[in-house]
Amino acid sequence: MINDKKDYTGQEVVQTSSDVQKKENVKVVVTKDGPYLVTGGLPLAKEIIVTDDHGVPLEWSKGEEFPVQETYALCRCGQSKNKPYCDGTHTETGFNGTESASGKKYLELANKIPGPGVDLTDAPELCAMARFCHRAGGIWDLVKFTDDPEIRELAIKIAGNCPSGRLVMWDKTTGKPIEPKFVPSVSLVEGPKEEALGPIWLKGGIPFESSEGFKYETRNRVTLCRCGRSGNKPYCDGTHTHKDYVKEIKDLIHKIF
Repeated sequence: MINDKKDYTGQEVVQTSSDVQKKENVKVVVTKDGPYLVTGGLPLAKEIIVTDDHGVPLEWSKGEEFPVQETYALCRCGQSKNKPYCDGTHTETGFNGTESASGKKYLELANKIPGPGVDLTDAPELCAMARFCHRAGGIWDLVKFTDDPEIRELAIKIAGNCPSGRLVMWDKTTGKPIEPKFVPSVSLVEGPKEEALGPIWLKGGIPFESSEGFKYETRNRVTLCRCGRSGNKPYCDGTHTHKDYVKEIKDLIHKIF
């Protein structure tokens, strides 16, 4: 847990004059055992993970953009036949969407890894298994060599690509987080493999609250579960990656037998 910084939201580095950010009703609400209700006309698009030849994530590629709507409901159970939107299937399957996340703020969850050029904070509880952190031998080793300008730039890029905001770099001079600048928007994360559907990515400091009205900490990068099986709802915990693995094993068994 970090005690030397009072708060972290990422808001101070997300400066945009967009009409979206000016709206007062911009937010995401988790409904009880149901979908995410998105209000405020937030843009919605697919965001695809681009990997190297070894499968290590390198960058993001913008995918399909959906028509702008003032309000829409995104599937949370993972069973909708009209993804990414909710089609009411959760009422038929008995989906249990109980929120089990602690509700703690980022700096209450994070550990600090100091570096010579920048500091890194890491909140493993927020991990969505996007794996950008695996690049160049791992960001935890990389931060030790951030007195080198090129390495520092790479480390900042890697941390900023983490969609869940688990990893944050900090300016040692100002003590402020180094965050990518986002216009408030919602992205649907997809892996490089077909059907590898990742979390819902809230960008740019979008407020979101629980089904009981609890206001989660507003952060620049947040990932929400959309497979319905996270053990840290409403946050994604990477469980969707296990689903893809199981699918591959089943496909292999079918080929053999």
